Amino acid sequence: MSLTKLPKDLPVPLDDGRSDHLYGMQWPSLKLMATNQQWVDLAQIKHYAVVYVYPMTGRPDEPLPENWDDIPGARGCSPQSCSFRDHYVELQQLNAQVFGLSVQASAYQLEAQQRLHLPFELLSDNELRLKAELSLPTFDVANMELYKRMTLVIKQGYICKVFYPVFPSSENAQEVITWLHSQD
Repeated sequence: MSLTKLPKDLPVPLDDGRSDHLYGMQWPSLKLMATNQQWVDLAQIKHYAVVYVYPMTGRPDEPLPENWDDIPGARGCSPQSCSFRDHYVELQQLNAQVFGLSVQASAYQLEAQQRLHLPFELLSDNELRLKAELSLPTFDVANMELYKRMTLVIKQGYICKVFYPVFPSSENAQEVITWLHSQD
């Protein structure tokens, strides 16, 4: 099983409206642990912060949760991360700082960051603080509560763009770039 390639028969996630309230909201001032062991407060970033929220990254030596590929939008965390990695320089040129975010602990995320050669930090929200503060949508699988896949663009502390649902995940970085170009 390849974690970096998407199977062709994945179910397409539908927009359930659970992100409609996010556009224009102020990002809460809270610190999240990054894979470099530094605290990050996304509300303090001066230009654009692009935060792709993903359910969880798999590991080559561990099976994914049972029926993972049957959950619309669940599969694709590594392809999405690799896409942001591959477009990282262009995103920087557009004054966008990129972060991945999941409920996984930083130590778990660090393995994926290193294996996938990600030039940006992954943020841990293992206490689901953003679910409480922003009502980010989640789903339950294998005794875990995970965030649904979405990408948020924050500018000067406010959510100015929401990509939800994100499918296919491997094209999300290009969608963000296209949107950022439209803001010039």
